[in-house]
Amino acid sequence: MSTRRAPPVAQLDLFAGPNPLAAVYRDAAAVAARLPPRLHFGTSSWFSPGWEGVVWSRRHTESSLAHDGLSEYARHPLLTTVGIDRSYYGPVPPADFDRYASQLPPGFRCVIKAPASVTSAIIPNRRDEAPRANPDYCSAERFARDLGDALAGHFLPHTAAVLFEFPLVPRAFSGDTVAFARRLDALLADLDPRLPVAIELRDPGLLQPPYARVLRERRAAHVYNLHTHMPLPGLQRTVAALRDQPFAVVRLLMPPNTRYEDRKREFAPFNRLHDVDPARRADTLSVIAEAIGGGLETWVLVNNKAEGSSPLTIRALADALSG
Repeated sequence: MSTRRAPPVAQLDLFAGPNPLAAVYRDAAAVAARLPPRLHFGTSSWFSPGWEGVVWSRRHTESSLAHDGLSEYARHPLLTTVGIDRSYYGPVPPADFDRYASQLPPGFRCVIKAPASVTSAIIPNRRDEAPRANPDYCSAERFARDLGDALAGHFLPHTAAVLFEFPLVPRAFSGDTVAFARRLDALLADLDPRLPVAIELRDPGLLQPPYARVLRERRAAHVYNLHTHMPLPGLQRTVAALRDQPFAVVRLLMPPNTRYEDRKREFAPFNRLHDVDPARRADTLSVIAEAIGGGLETWVLVNNKAEGSSPLTIRALADALSG
């Protein structure tokens, strides 16, 4: 197995001297050196103040990290990608993508969420009202307006994939698996071919052969997600085989049958592991190992709600794979 490249010269001073995280960086760099260069670990977002001493060298506010934290985040030897999820909730100004790019080293690529204005079959953000069909569901034109054009013009070198997360909604709006596959096919056909695409399902009923066939034909990746409504990532391979993927995306969000608000309340401030299940870990590692063994560029994103602390879960996975 090939090994990860050594840290750039500009980063070597981070492993010594007065930097409070010098020992953390040094230890993480030794593990990173034993990982294949096509494997990228990152957190699903980066602005958790509770990671002080693990990712951050000092105390920060959430707002300061959201604005300027990527430069420090990207110094960590094991964190070689990151999720940008604010784009799911509304358009990101191009100037913000320029700011993110200015904080990232060359070659550092991110997984950016497509907007809910395109991926939700019902109009989003109407929780207290009856659901209504979204007229822009699977609209390539709306995607370009809300995100695609900004990425192509301001963030393309830092884009690993655009992640289209299709939420669980009443089947009357999303359609059955065949109808969904047809909509997805039409969307993928009209997207900018320069943007790599990954599809994440939150409705297990849509994970069927028609969906997998569309991904194969359009060269889009399936996201093997650990999520409350979905089968474990390893089981998803029975429909979306890794051998058919143009690249691999694994997202650890929440275990089956758990709730976001419960995990957030129990695990904050996300500075230690709370819920480690060896079987879930083994399942995740089997997917990553198969992807790497198949020569796929592999992006692994971890949420704090998976086990309690994203960077600590990443370290545990990296230790297992490097060994």
